[in-house]
Amino acid sequence: MKMLLKKLFSVECMVALKDRKGDLPSSKEIYSSFMKMAWPSALESVLVGLVGTIDTIMVGGIGAQAIAAVGITNQPKFILLAMIFSLNVGVTAIVARRKGENDYHGANSCLKQCLIISLVLSFIMAILGFVFAKPILLFAGAKSDYIGYAIAFFRILMISIVFTSISLTINAAQRGAGNTKISLRTNLCANTVNLILNFFLINGIWFFPKLGVQGAAIATVIGSMVGCTLSIRSLFYRAEFLEMKSKTSWKFDKKTIKGIISISGSAMVEQVFMRIGFFTYAKIVAGLGMIAFATHQICMNIINISFSFGDGLAVSASSLVGQSLGAKRPDLARIYGKTGQRISFGISTVLFLIFVFARKFLVGLFSSDPQIIALGAIIMIIIAFTTHIQTSQVVVSGCLRGAGDTKFVALTSFISVAVIRPLLSWVLCFPCGWGLIGAWIGLFIDQAMRLLLNFARFNSGKWTKIKV
Repeated sequence: MKMLLKKLFSVECMVALKDRKGDLPSSKEIYSSFMKMAWPSALESVLVGLVGTIDTIMVGGIGAQAIAAVGITNQPKFILLAMIFSLNVGVTAIVARRKGENDYHGANSCLKQCLIISLVLSFIMAILGFVFAKPILLFAGAKSDYIGYAIAFFRILMISIVFTSISLTINAAQRGAGNTKISLRTNLCANTVNLILNFFLINGIWFFPKLGVQGAAIATVIGSMVGCTLSIRSLFYRAEFLEMKSKTSWKFDKKTIKGIISISGSAMVEQVFMRIGFFTYAKIVAGLGMIAFATHQICMNIINISFSFGDGLAVSASSLVGQSLGAKRPDLARIYGKTGQRISFGISTVLFLIFVFARKFLVGLFSSDPQIIALGAIIMIIIAFTTHIQTSQVVVSGCLRGAGDTKFVALTSFISVAVIRPLLSWVLCFPCGWGLIGAWIGLFIDQAMRLLLNFARFNSGKWTKIKV
């Protein structure tokens, strides 16, 4: 068994002899390189996920109405940020390629042009979100018993979008260049500020006013300002590959914009499909009532911990795949992708055991309502069995995005997220009468479908031939 595991995790087993383009590093070197870049991204992603979880726990002290109000704003917020997320997929892929090609000016040119685009788009989205907060949230499925809380939270949150977008774009570029520790430091400081202010502003501690959900929103805005400041500051260090003081022009150039449109355009289509699917899914669950929706939000916060680990590993895989392809080493790109999948399997196994044996305890951290705890404990079993599938799916998708194969990822998102998840969830929730359990079975099947489709694409190797 020991020999079998050693062989399975060996670099020699990850790529066929005919596909090798040169000498391969040792297994120790590959795993060391991957983890050196992955651990800051994974830690960052997990900490960001935990902050969101602690946010919900803190707001949960106000009651189920507050949990539902904050939860209903999630998908509208992500829809407004969809273009920024799409842009940043292109930023990471292009900067990673330029780093692999050792093209300093090309990487900095991409960053500067994308910062301008990010600023303009985020400003427009913030205004739209603030002005149309009520109709957006009503369309999302907000109910009359918490719509007031939701509007107040959402409008304040819109102020943070510009700062968040600038920070996200800079951090996406830094990840492409392999500087994952910069993003970790930025988010760690921003989220620490967020949590501290949450404590004071939600509950009215010391001389601070008691603002409830509005206090949580204000804390988010201030935290995003801190994160944005630190992200910008990271571009003024001369020794780094990406720097604001470089003589690279801020003007748009055809080559960079063409690459951004090619990758980010497909990523935008993916985001549209994903957000439509997630939005519809959340609206279906909101129709089950406040207790079911509050339970759903709690369980979504918990499964996000699993997603966060996968997302952190995907960042490393995406960057290393892009850099390897830029250096004309598709064999190493395959190896780094498979390395990420193997590491994700080990982490998922640990999470599976935690989710099964600590399920009531975890749900109980958010709410003392016996109905929520009982229903949440059942959902946690589904979450446990989703964990391996989800983390592996996220890593494989990250590899394809890092290679610029965003069109295929967009196609799988359309099939699985925009069609299968909401349609199947609705059928299981209402005609079948399974309620919230049916919605989570729909999520499980969506994750499994995406893994199968993207894994088949990864094994085909077609993504290694894409030019950026």
